[in-house]
Amino acid sequence: MPVKKTPSDKNSKVPAEAQKRAGKLRETIRYHDKKYYDEAQPEVSDFEYDRLYRELKDLEEEYPPLRTKDSPTQKVSESTGKHFKTVSHRVPMLSLDNTYSLEELQEFDERVRKGLGGEKYQYVCELKIDGVSIELVYLKGQLTHAITRGDGEKGDDVLENVKSIPGIPSKLKGSVPDRLEIRGEVFFTRKDFEAINEEREEAELPLFANPRNTAAGTLKTIDPAEAAKKPLHILLYYVFSPGRLPFETQEDSLEWLGKMGFPEDEHYRLCKTIDQVHAYCEEYQAKRGKIGFDCDGVVLKINDFAQRQKLGETSKIPRWAIAFKFAAQKAETILKDISLQVGRTGAITPVAELEPVLLEGTTVSRATLHNEDEIKRKDLRIGDKVLVEKGGLVIPKVLQSFADKRTGKEKVFKMPSTCPVCGSKLEREEDEAAWRCGNVACEAQVERRIQHFGGRDAMDIRGAGPAIVKQLLDGKLIKDYADLYALKQSDVADLERKAEKSAQNLISQIEDSKGRTLGRLLFALGIRHVGVHVAEILATRYKDIWAVGEASEDELSAIDGIGPIVSHSIVAFFANAANVKILKKLEKSGLNLKRLKEEEPSGEQPFAGKTFVFTGELKGYTRPEAEGLVKKLGAKAAGSVSKLTSYVVAGEAAGSKLKKAKELGVEVLTEDQFNNLIKKYK
Repeated sequence: MPVKKTPSDKNSKVPAEAQKRAGKLRETIRYHDKKYYDEAQPEVSDFEYDRLYRELKDLEEEYPPLRTKDSPTQKVSESTGKHFKTVSHRVPMLSLDNTYSLEELQEFDERVRKGLGGEKYQYVCELKIDGVSIELVYLKGQLTHAITRGDGEKGDDVLENVKSIPGIPSKLKGSVPDRLEIRGEVFFTRKDFEAINEEREEAELPLFANPRNTAAGTLKTIDPAEAAKKPLHILLYYVFSPGRLPFETQEDSLEWLGKMGFPEDEHYRLCKTIDQVHAYCEEYQAKRGKIGFDCDGVVLKINDFAQRQKLGETSKIPRWAIAFKFAAQKAETILKDISLQVGRTGAITPVAELEPVLLEGTTVSRATLHNEDEIKRKDLRIGDKVLVEKGGLVIPKVLQSFADKRTGKEKVFKMPSTCPVCGSKLEREEDEAAWRCGNVACEAQVERRIQHFGGRDAMDIRGAGPAIVKQLLDGKLIKDYADLYALKQSDVADLERKAEKSAQNLISQIEDSKGRTLGRLLFALGIRHVGVHVAEILATRYKDIWAVGEASEDELSAIDGIGPIVSHSIVAFFANAANVKILKKLEKSGLNLKRLKEEEPSGEQPFAGKTFVFTGELKGYTRPEAEGLVKKLGAKAAGSVSKLTSYVVAGEAAGSKLKKAKELGVEVLTEDQFNNLIKKYK
């Protein structure tokens, strides 16, 4: 409970109640700082954290003796890590004062007007990206440091991990000051974050909570090669130099950054009045769900650098900038039911079936509840009124139930003892939260394993979607994914709504998939905990599928990137006679089970930090072959074109991706030009 303020002389003794409350607030805020910065597992929303912070700040203003040097209001709270070199910031990285109120923005504007003594001024408004702050240091044009915020005075140098981010030049061209310090935010796009979580879900690893925490963890990854596998992005907003800069305003600095080759911010706006600032804030609060990355507010800054100097700063915040925070959009709805999904490895996942509700421009009607323990922890009952939010503006989640609104008709959920699909007994291992169906012949598991096998990152059999797989199983045409290779065109043509040509295409795709890489096959097999990257590591290490199967747990655990849980899962897969039987069926059908040339270990990474997009029909490669080749050379193969794309390789009948590349000015290569680019590495 907030302390009730009473009139008090500033120098009088601080009431015991205020001292006790301030101490509790400091302890609580430090705890949440640790969860947010050190563990990347926040337990409260930004709004709740800011409420605690504001209460402590108000107490310290009412009773100045409570304001200590180590108070959270007086220092930036991010910590530094033990695995990285600590480097000092020449200019402290200050945090920003923030508000959730447009009225308080008006008050900020009044303070600016008084501070500038009637001078005319303008603001630059930029989106407040929900990412990780970084400072890039260039000495004589060469990138030498990439420093996290840390405590504002010093941070971790994560240069090697930052080098792989597209759009960060290692050397600046032209005439630049001897020392440049450029600050910005590192983040994941929502699409990339969803892809990362999809891969983790396939490997039955815990899902990441939100893009910001995942970006923070990636920057602190000890192995730069592992960090490079995750598609981080960056946008920059601040340039400082002890020498003379070629600009004197924020607007000009942002344009200069674009000319120097850094990613351009297409969302910023010059605002001449506070009313224009209000309009900008309201505009982006309404459409933030449609932006490709998470932003949790707007930062407004005085445009003119000389006026910033005049306004100055406190020990922690600048007086010339403030952040307007968007309140997380939440909505009340009804938890109509809790259904159960059976995963391909038998894991049972409870799902909230909700009365549809509109959030961030999309209708939400379902949300994962993760496991039985989560339902009990939140005391969720069927029929409850619940509060729903899009976590990180991406994943719908049920935050809480409203026990005080219950009518008595609500039902307590109880996990069934048998599988909802096959009726087999459910089991739960001592160290796991999930219940599992142990029947490997369970129809739901078989169906999802086959869907996974034909997935884009696996064997890439695009015609084998959920509807076709279900029809094939219902028609007793297949029992497992190896049976796909025994299908005939006439079998497929007999399926409901399957034309002769589409049947022919599916059989062609199945035939083409026989030549996929060993890494793709290892991922396609659906071995528990083996995602795309683990599969690629195994393919680089072992010559064929049988060599992987012969490896011991100790041998596998010793490989960088593969721990005891993953190694145990791999050994268990190959120890299962039914799995070996399926592998032999695949081998007999002519499927490649060996490491291909492009998967051979290579020390060269000439395309590290580059992103390729392939479009149209290539003559010399299948799409997976071309993507595998550039990945081996250190590049990322993406499915869509953006400003951060390095090259678009256009084959015959290239379509919308080629058009977008031309619109964005991305370099386009013909297949011959691509071959010339990579020929010395093949």
